[in-house]
Amino acid sequence: MAERSFKAEVERLKAGEGELFHGEGILAVTKALLQSGVAYVGGYQGSPISHLMDVFSDASEMMAELGVHFESSASEATAAAMLAASVNYPLRGAVAWKSVVGTNVASDALSNVASGGVTGGALIILGEDYGEGSSIMQERTHAFAMKSQMWLLDPRPSLPLIVDMVEKGFELSEASNTPVMLELRVRACHVTGSFTARDNRRPPMTVAQAAASPTRDTSRIVLPPANFLHEVEKIEKRWPAGIDFVREQRLNEYFGTEQDEIGIIVQGGLFNSLNRALELLGLSDAFGDAALPIYVMNVTYPLIPDEVRDFCAGKRAVLVVEEGQPEFIEHELNTLIRRADLDTRIIGKDVLPRAGEYTAGVIKDGVAKFLRAHAPDRAPAEEAPALPAISPAAIPQRPAGFCTGCPERPIFSAMKLVQREVGELHVSADIGCHLFSILPPFHIGNTTMGYGLGTAGASAFKPEGKRAVAIMGDGGFWHNGLTSGIGNAVFNKDDNLTIIVDNGYSAATGGQDIPSSRARPPHRKTNNPIERAVRGIGIGWARTMTRTYDVAGMRDAIREALTAPEKGPKVIVAQSECQLNRQRRIKPQIARAMKAGKRVVRERFGVDPDTCTGDHSCIRLSGCPSLTIRDNPDPLRQDPVAHVENSCVGCGVCGEVSHAAILCPSFYKARVISNPDSRDRLRHRLRSWVIGALQRRADRKLAARGY
Repeated sequence: MAERSFKAEVERLKAGEGELFHGEGILAVTKALLQSGVAYVGGYQGSPISHLMDVFSDASEMMAELGVHFESSASEATAAAMLAASVNYPLRGAVAWKSVVGTNVASDALSNVASGGVTGGALIILGEDYGEGSSIMQERTHAFAMKSQMWLLDPRPSLPLIVDMVEKGFELSEASNTPVMLELRVRACHVTGSFTARDNRRPPMTVAQAAASPTRDTSRIVLPPANFLHEVEKIEKRWPAGIDFVREQRLNEYFGTEQDEIGIIVQGGLFNSLNRALELLGLSDAFGDAALPIYVMNVTYPLIPDEVRDFCAGKRAVLVVEEGQPEFIEHELNTLIRRADLDTRIIGKDVLPRAGEYTAGVIKDGVAKFLRAHAPDRAPAEEAPALPAISPAAIPQRPAGFCTGCPERPIFSAMKLVQREVGELHVSADIGCHLFSILPPFHIGNTTMGYGLGTAGASAFKPEGKRAVAIMGDGGFWHNGLTSGIGNAVFNKDDNLTIIVDNGYSAATGGQDIPSSRARPPHRKTNNPIERAVRGIGIGWARTMTRTYDVAGMRDAIREALTAPEKGPKVIVAQSECQLNRQRRIKPQIARAMKAGKRVVRERFGVDPDTCTGDHSCIRLSGCPSLTIRDNPDPLRQDPVAHVENSCVGCGVCGEVSHAAILCPSFYKARVISNPDSRDRLRHRLRSWVIGALQRRADRKLAARGY
């Protein structure tokens, strides 16, 4: 199940001509696609566009009624390959994924479609995952756009503009026979606003109609001699056509005053942060009425030489607000200024950080430095650095970790126990929640090379007398791991172990269904067991553990895989549902049942403070957020005891770990009953009477002894 349903919101996508559409950026993008007459849509989930894929899925019936084909692609490469439909046919198509990792996966197909060019409009919607909220390497889409000569749109975070840029993106692609990238940062994906809707359009040609009348054009296929002509066509035809379209359609914007000795050039996606920085400096207001000229590049590649020349003419200095490195735009602007024979100084990374996210505070400091150097009369007074109220060293770090009750935690607890017996293991990690195992308290994981590449990364390691271990999620397995990892290990007879974490769906990206999901969606083929797939590709030793919370069972399975006499790759499929998604599903059900007066039983775990020894091995081997410490109630003991907070979801891992590690019997399980029936009340009275009687007898004995 996806972590969020958009079934209610997608009804708004039916809005017609002149109606006011209100919603998030991702909904606006979907509406813009339908208004543009898109013929097919595909993609792969990943922050910050995971919800975009969920919207596509929830709106799939509406899209089908319009003749729009939708597929939730197996990978970004699969999605990019769909753009082949726009090569020879006047079909508008859009695909989406998380950049830059998704673009890396899709690079083969993208290079081919960028070389051969397109007839129909091809739009690639990218979640530009850059900055402090990112979970990936800090790279930019801009480099790929330049490398393959694909136009890059970076719209100002405003719903009317984003909608317009989607529609203009298709037109730009068709006018220049070039695929177009549209990048949306996390704020743009989730910004809320309104725009005036237009009617949804059925595509002039559907994918079924195109397939019924096949067209062949060998000049579009990337083979000699056509591939040599593609490069010439890019420079002599597509590039000028793209520049002309951007200029004529005025896709870039201007804010602030018309004339000044200084100015600012900014990427469209950063405009809101820049304007907030200028507000703080007293140089703009909430409506973008700045006190100096601003050139907003909603198209960051290609740059438009005439617009750059006209904006910079007569200015002593221009500040370029370009997030990330290398400073591609700054370098190109310097080239264009020199070619235009202007004396304008381009200022960028010398006053702004070379790396890191450009928040409003960061931009404010950079603009202030720029003003002090080039317009001191408008510069703010230099502020003395404020002393921190609390020393950073006094604030404990809070590393990313598994959720409360996560079924992956016991897997790594079991691995820690096995390592006590067989020694340290080389663990090749993978992309997904399991990557948190590299952090405390587990400290497991040596390398990470990409999504579904855990087993491939382990193939380089052949420890003497041991087996390398690879971790892979079910999402990564179906994305890339089956062939690049498991198939590669079988072919090369790698003697290693792969543990595949099977949550039942792609948990890390938002709970989307995958081939092994136990759900039965109407338009998908699921319930394809992972163990059957790996055996089908040649794995001989495979086990499926249906309950990862069985720490002792997981420990025994891992030990067996690492010590079995059989050579060759081995696979353990560790199954348990993602607890976060499970709680999203069952909590509303429990709340409804309790409200209706129905009997509801919830399990909770606790620690007996009189039994707990205070060694905290349970915490070191579990790390559950609900497991903490509190003061020892025994005045004769100083060590704090373990304690289970109210956030406990009753998974039982803490107790399982303790018993598997033969630590202590201090954990207990309690059942919390809401709306108890008559039998529950009777049992409670009997237990209370028995416990009270035993307590009174103990008190009498103590009194008789003089205590």
